[in-house]
Amino acid sequence: MRAIEFSSNGGPEVLELVEVPEPTAGPGQAVVHIDSAGLNFIDTYHRSGLYDVTLPMRPGVEGSGIVAAIGDDVTEVAVGDRVAWAGPGGSYAEQAAVSADQLVRVPDAVSLDAAAAVMLQGMTAHYLALDTHPLAPGDKCLIHAGAGGVGLLLTQIAKLQGAEVFTTVGSAAKVELSRAAGSDHVINYNEQNFADVVAEVGGPNSLAVVYDGVGASVFDDSLSLLRKRGVMATFGNASGPVPPVSPLALSAGGSLFLTRPTLFDYIATRPELLKRAADLFGWMATDKLDVTISHRIPLAEAAEAHQMLEGRLTHGKVLLQP
Repeated sequence: MRAIEFSSNGGPEVLELVEVPEPTAGPGQAVVHIDSAGLNFIDTYHRSGLYDVTLPMRPGVEGSGIVAAIGDDVTEVAVGDRVAWAGPGGSYAEQAAVSADQLVRVPDAVSLDAAAAVMLQGMTAHYLALDTHPLAPGDKCLIHAGAGGVGLLLTQIAKLQGAEVFTTVGSAAKVELSRAAGSDHVINYNEQNFADVVAEVGGPNSLAVVYDGVGASVFDDSLSLLRKRGVMATFGNASGPVPPVSPLALSAGGSLFLTRPTLFDYIATRPELLKRAADLFGWMATDKLDVTISHRIPLAEAAEAHQMLEGRLTHGKVLLQP
């Protein structure tokens, strides 16, 4: 079986295509023939060493496919089921053994590649908009990286909740993508200062929440835009991790809330996982949520895919396919 692994931390060049034994289903596990593996920034954090991992490592925390075998005590899925997951590692491969309680069945109305594209980024958008700060009609929110995988989905979910949405993007083409997803105010950060535009259009200190997957380069200006008791949700590090913040800065801004959420704390129980997946698949099946897949790249070209992602040369979702 072919898989991608890395034995040392570093740039995309450390990713290697290797031959490994086929997995077997242990107790509570299912072996899945992988259709698509989702590419995510967390994969680059694992590879670079920003997040500590045990080496060697097979990356990939998201995927979809067909159940080929099940182990003892598995009741959640059966052989032949179409399934998807977010969380278990090792999806950069032709097959993976996955804990069955972390798999969700994919309805017939949703394609396997669309399911792989929505599990991590879609459920991230879901918990941000419905739990980290539950958006209410009329809330003003700012979504950084509005044409990215999370950004496009979060924009659509925010509009379903009745919010007024500001987004930042990095090119004219991405302006159009973000606008098509429903953003009310799209800001090209290479042409305009996003903080000035938000303050001018929305008013000073007008945002209920900032959803930030970019990190260090936008943090301070984003914090300055929040209303009293507003929420700064920094969930990614695309420009580097945010430096330490004094609690007094939150007090001075108006009793602000700062959180660094992660998806896996929001799908910690199987009922939570199933509820979020059901909402996403339901919206997809009824055309309320559009999933943009920008690239389908062969598994063997994983290094090139990482270069594209880190170079901000992608939009929407990138999938690796065996």
